[in-house]
Amino acid sequence: MFVDGCFWHGCPEHHTQPITNREWWEWKVQRNRDRDANTNELLTRHGWTVIRVWEHEDPAEAADRIELLVRRPD
Repeated sequence: MFVDGCFWHGCPEHHTQPITNREWWEWKVQRNRDRDANTNELLTRHGWTVIRVWEHEDPAEAADRIELLVRRPD
C-alpha cells in the first residue's frame, strides 16, 4: 500500500506547481508518476495487489476501500 503525497505525485485535486523552477518541477512530478506506474506494473506482474491512496483522503474511507480490495475474491 502506498500513500501518495499530493504535491510529489501530482494529485489531480490538490497539486499546485511552484512558481520558481516550474519546468523542473513539472519534470520531477512526471518522473514520480512514471516511476509509480512502473512500480505498479512490476508488483502486479509478480502477483501483488497494489493499493494507492492520496494523503488527503479521509482515513476511514481509505481504510474501507482498502479492506474491500484486500477481502475481494481472486
